[in-house]
Amino acid sequence: MRRLSKISMASLIFGYAFLYIPILSVIVYSFNESRLVTVWSRFSTKWYRSLLENEGLLNAVLASFKIASMTATLAVVLGTLAAVVMVRFHKFRGKTLFGGLISAPLVMPDVITGLAMLMMFVTFEQAIGWPSYRGIMTITIAHITLAMAYVYQVIQARLQDFDRSIEEAALDLGARPAKVFIVIVLPLILPSLTAGWLLAFALSLDDVVIASFLSGPGATTLPMLIFSSIRLGVTPEINALATLIVSIVALVIILVGFIIHRQQKHQSK
Repeated sequence: MRRLSKISMASLIFGYAFLYIPILSVIVYSFNESRLVTVWSRFSTKWYRSLLENEGLLNAVLASFKIASMTATLAVVLGTLAAVVMVRFHKFRGKTLFGGLISAPLVMPDVITGLAMLMMFVTFEQAIGWPSYRGIMTITIAHITLAMAYVYQVIQARLQDFDRSIEEAALDLGARPAKVFIVIVLPLILPSLTAGWLLAFALSLDDVVIASFLSGPGATTLPMLIFSSIRLGVTPEINALATLIVSIVALVIILVGFIIHRQQKHQSK
């Protein structure tokens, strides 16, 4: 048993090292003065100053964050509505088909999804003239379609385990169903909503395949820019940008964890 414990600890350490040592190396080399990302010369912050002067890279970052924010927000709204329908309305015609359509993007290859969305937008443009161009809007719609499936799974799992006695008590006291859902249900499933939003945000920010099919002039996302620059070699500016993104994400996760911890502690009282 003790030997098994040591093996488990070694496996855990190896797993974390495998995941985080590459990230730490990116952070370290973002402070490297040399333009060669794998050769250390001396400490410098010049690549952070250079990053602020790279207009193309900054525009790609802003476009990616704009798309990811809209995708995460709308995916949470639509995914929550779909989960409520599937969990609360036990039987209705076409329920199985509806559930399958929601979950289909989970198993659909990104190449197929991107191609299908591209053909749909081209057909709409020829039929009704919309969309007139492919850019941030078309990428956002495709990302919402993908991210909503993930959000739906998270919210559905939470609603299935939800104690409905609190809702029933509020309804017995005369509260309207809409008010019960907004005032009681939403605050109680807030951790799941937050997790779904962060998951959708990460999926959108990380996507390169679907965005490549649906992007247009002036709508280059950060993953697309990084992927296209690999042929010439990754510049230290990318390391600096990755360090800033990792720092922001870490701060957000810490903040969200603190808020959820306080909420759970308050509910336990």
